Amino acid sequence: MSEGNVGLTVTKEFTFGGPTDVVTLESGRKIGPVTLAYETCGRLNEDRSNAILICHALSGDAHAAGYHEGETTPGWWDALIGPGKAFDTDRFFVICSNVVGGCKGSTGPSSTNPETGKPYALDFPFITVGDMVNVQRHLVDHLGIERLLAVVGGSMGGMQALQWVSVYPERVRSAIPIATALKHSPQQIAFNEVVRQSIMGDPAWRKGNYYDYGQPQNGLSVARMIGHITFMSDASMETKFSRKLKNGGYGFSLEDDFEVEGYLRYRGDSFVKRFDANSYLYITKAMDYFDLSGDLFLPGRQKIDTRFLVISFTSDWLYPSSQSLDIVRALKKRRIAATYCELKSTWGHDAFLVEVEEQTRLIKNFLRSIPAVPLELNRVSKGRMNHETAACSAESGGA
Repeated sequence: MSEGNVGLTVTKEFTFGGPTDVVTLESGRKIGPVTLAYETCGRLNEDRSNAILICHALSGDAHAAGYHEGETTPGWWDALIGPGKAFDTDRFFVICSNVVGGCKGSTGPSSTNPETGKPYALDFPFITVGDMVNVQRHLVDHLGIERLLAVVGGSMGGMQALQWVSVYPERVRSAIPIATALKHSPQQIAFNEVVRQSIMGDPAWRKGNYYDYGQPQNGLSVARMIGHITFMSDASMETKFSRKLKNGGYGFSLEDDFEVEGYLRYRGDSFVKRFDANSYLYITKAMDYFDLSGDLFLPGRQKIDTRFLVISFTSDWLYPSSQSLDIVRALKKRRIAATYCELKSTWGHDAFLVEVEEQTRLIKNFLRSIPAVPLELNRVSKGRMNHETAACSAESGGA
């Protein structure tokens, strides 16, 4: 089958809750109404058994594949979603939603607080990955899907996939957490704290109340620059930039002499134009709160029939393979069917976005082992799979 593009996609909105039907968050705070921006590709089959939920990472959004009208840049995971691709839209109904707390159409700090008529800013309640998944569950219910064929995501998206299975295992037939962890390490929390302090230290942040004045551009730009350093590896930075100079020699000033400096400034400046600073604070905090280690993963549950494909990358030092192995060990302890693959790559954490060929091969093979059968047959076959843990290693060409 030849690979193709899903074509034009349209962002939709699903709103639920209200003054008397609010969402209770893990913090105990309540919020409503809540809007989720989402996009879909492919067609839901008659028995609604072929739905795959794609969960985005920190700065992602609902636009995972295809093109918006008038735009030339495709969705953030377009290389893996479409006819003949890893998530084959000729076979599967693919859903991606912007998380609650985000700023790309879903309810978040920049949204209007119905009680004041102004942006929530820091009046927005703090959210967790669990809250993100709980709100997504309302969207899945709205779409009439009882059980998802797969929940997939990299980085924070992988956390959401793990959370889905931990809380709603009966609603997830398979999960593909990529380049992620059961909990943030002290180093990962430390990086996020530096990012937050860079934003809050900008006088333009105004304690979160900047919406009438404009973004805290300097702080948010530096935050994104820090993030990009952690997303790449030393090898990928050497290949892409080395010590190349922008103008052939040193300027003997504080301007950006090296190409890597110019790249980071460009990425930071571009990010300011598309992402809300308060959302960045809230979402990084949610990632730091995430913890499914030990007995917190699948608490009080015995055997489940969800199958896992866990993927990591050799050069990812932000979410190293050791954290993926922790996931596999937790699954094995609970006798849950899991396949683990560490892919060789020089791209660092960004590998889950750019390493297409090997991920496609692994994901296609994995999904073929989980046919989209009617829900009634799913219930009959429940508990009959062989609960073994397999491991593999594949090589993929990096930059």
